[in-house]
Amino acid sequence: MATAATCKAPMKATSNGAWQGDDPLHFALPLLILQICIIIILTRFLAFLLRPLRQPRVIAEIIGGILLGPSALGRNSKFLSTVFPKQSLTVLDTLANLGLLFFLFLVGIELDLASLRRTGKKALAISAAGIALPFAVGIGTSFAFLATVSKNSDKAPFLVFMGVALSITAFPVLARILAELRLLTTDIGRTAMSAAAVDDVAAWTLLALAIALSGTRSPLVTVWVLLCGVAFIIGVAVIVRPVLAWMARCCPEGEPVKEVYICFTLAIVLAAGFVTDVIGIHALFGAFVVGIVVPKEGPFARTLIDKVEDFISGLFLPLYFVSSGLKTNVATIQGAKSWGLLALVIINACIGKIGGVYSVARLVKIPVREAITLGFLMNTKGLVELIVLNIGKDRKVLNDESFAIMVLMALFTTFITTPIVMAIYKPARPVVPYKHRTIAQPTFDPAGELRVLACFHTSRNIPTILNLVESSRGTRHRRMTLYTMHLMEYSERTSAILMVQRARRNGFPFSNKSNRSSSSEIEVTFEAYQQLTDVNVRPMTAISGLDTIHEDIISSAMGKRASFIILPFHKVLQLDGSLESIGHAYHLVNKRVLEQAPCSVAVLIDRGLGGPAHVPSNEIACSVTMLFFGGADDREALAYALRMAEHPGNDVKVTRFLQTIQNDNEQEADDKAIEVFLAIGSAGVKPVQFEEKVASTREEVAATIKEMTRRNLFIVGRSPPTASLLEKTDCPELGPVGSFLASPEFSKTASVVVIQCYNPKPYPSKAQIENAVVEETAVP
Repeated sequence: MATAATCKAPMKATSNGAWQGDDPLHFALPLLILQICIIIILTRFLAFLLRPLRQPRVIAEIIGGILLGPSALGRNSKFLSTVFPKQSLTVLDTLANLGLLFFLFLVGIELDLASLRRTGKKALAISAAGIALPFAVGIGTSFAFLATVSKNSDKAPFLVFMGVALSITAFPVLARILAELRLLTTDIGRTAMSAAAVDDVAAWTLLALAIALSGTRSPLVTVWVLLCGVAFIIGVAVIVRPVLAWMARCCPEGEPVKEVYICFTLAIVLAAGFVTDVIGIHALFGAFVVGIVVPKEGPFARTLIDKVEDFISGLFLPLYFVSSGLKTNVATIQGAKSWGLLALVIINACIGKIGGVYSVARLVKIPVREAITLGFLMNTKGLVELIVLNIGKDRKVLNDESFAIMVLMALFTTFITTPIVMAIYKPARPVVPYKHRTIAQPTFDPAGELRVLACFHTSRNIPTILNLVESSRGTRHRRMTLYTMHLMEYSERTSAILMVQRARRNGFPFSNKSNRSSSSEIEVTFEAYQQLTDVNVRPMTAISGLDTIHEDIISSAMGKRASFIILPFHKVLQLDGSLESIGHAYHLVNKRVLEQAPCSVAVLIDRGLGGPAHVPSNEIACSVTMLFFGGADDREALAYALRMAEHPGNDVKVTRFLQTIQNDNEQEADDKAIEVFLAIGSAGVKPVQFEEKVASTREEVAATIKEMTRRNLFIVGRSPPTASLLEKTDCPELGPVGSFLASPEFSKTASVVVIQCYNPKPYPSKAQIENAVVEETAVP
């Protein structure tokens, strides 16, 4: 009877409400809601605090779990008994493991076995060393634990668990760290990701062995569990994979995936988890294996990720970290012996992983600094490490003290990765001196090559960019290289790893040719344009957060010696002709590039220039107006209009607004620029039009410009010497005239190019002008 009196009845699901006298915290559902809210708020707040240190969110989630556990806030017994009472932990653990099950299904989708088979020998050797030596060091370290804090643990499973714990590399966490360090698409980033992917598969295999060993002391049962696990994998490959492949084939590109396919796939994931749990491995393995066999081509896998990812990664996954934190009691680490073991396991973890990777990296002739960097990157722990430790604790392989020591080791080794890599590895970014940093310089240099870096967010930007480039290619200046940069935002979403697998530093995304995804469509578009024109097209991909992606643009412009950069406006055209913002973060990207660009910059306000498709060169028919007020930016815009005037399909008109007050030096430079423009433009196939307007007030200037709304394209400098034509503008980076041209008050059909000049140089000498005119007239 005494025992029965101490047992608490299980919680009911819902309460009748506080007005009925019920305490909601004594019922499972309201208590779970409160727990989830506390967990989300705390972990997101910690992630915000750790953002300046460029730490992945997993660090904040691990720390948040420890803070809520008995190590910190949980030391207050009232808090622990009220918010995380023992009878509620079963519900929290169940929900956390359910979320983890689907998260590992997503991780399985991310891993492409076909790409693993194509892993280079260098990455494969690094991966093997990154597993073998740490595993051996982990086994050696386990003897120190068995002799001190883990005397009652079973020897065989403990050895394997320790070996696995020290040999793991967290593939998803490593991807996030590489993204924060801007190394995702570099050689060292690709090598680390390839090696980590192999490590991930090997770690799960070793973990399955460790779980099988921990289940029983009978070797025969262990063998039976492993054989059933192998049979399960074969069954998934033979039965489940063809079913998933059939569903993927029934989902053509461009059409929505049927809800029944998504529901059936998720049911398969749950069923696979049930089978592996019955076998005695773990439910997580079933979900992971099903994720691996999901076809990676087509919209099926992408839709699965989109449907599941945000809800699982953002809401359920942090519950698992808190569940681990509630089991982690740092107070159990007491005395010099325990703290010495913590130091020992941290040192051995670093020596094993870093030493193994470094030694093999040097054998394959990777430089010393990069080899050390690879070692620290491969030493990244994270979610997979916590899964191993939690399974070990649940199977009674790890006690409270050894569990706490290993959790702190995982936290420390992951936390130090980013600052150490930032300190020891600073990839060389050679600043190649070049003279053509403006549009005007290669325009007046007969041997000059115009190098354009055109950035775009989505495929809808591509036709306008190609039509603009085609219009400005001209007939006299044939040497032109177009670098296209696909700006892809990297977020905390797991599916961002797919972008890593499909992106190279200076080329097309390397995806399966049979996969006609948006990336392959972009690839085909640029290949076709290069074959049809004399323009040399070099596609690139930038994968980074929107707060740092401007650095990719700037460094690429420097490395490629670009004359000017084309940026897409942060507002896109709607069906009613209005422009709608795609986000303030994209607005800030353009502002940062304008402030730091190493060459001239053009912001393209796209209102459907040339239509939704690329227009061939012989069909170009564009009416262009350049508004000239004076100043360096307007002179640069005039040089760009001159290139467009060379194209026989363009009708170019320059309207000069005469200012009442103007600097004498600027006036002289403006007059010389107009003189050069008229000298070269009048000798072309289609002579340019030129007119002068006297408009002294803002209203007069605006009224004059409004009379020109029938033109296709307007070119204007960013900072002309004139007052703003709008009383209020949310786009100051476009300047006083550009902001007006981008407003619905002006037009809903005319595209606009706003140009900012970099470090303007004096216009060419009279001899250069004469040479340019002679060359122009010699063109047949």
